[in-house]
Amino acid sequence: MIELNKKEGESSTSLLRRFTRKMRESGILQRARGLRFKIRPNSDLIKKRKAIKRVKRKAKMEYLRKLGKID
Repeated sequence: MIELNKKEGESSTSLLRRFTRKMRESGILQRARGLRFKIRPNSDLIKKRKAIKRVKRKAKMEYLRKLGKID
């Protein structure tokens, strides 16, 4: 937890700026955002399906290259 005390003669703006810098340096906000938008890992079945699609797409592209339809 970050605690800041207002210094003698310090304006509210500079206190807020100092707080913002401390928050950025601590990484608390970045960690919270990372947890909020965490992406679930794919299941094994989804990984296999994606791998099959990738192999089929690669084979199709290679076939079209051999025919000279694409560069």
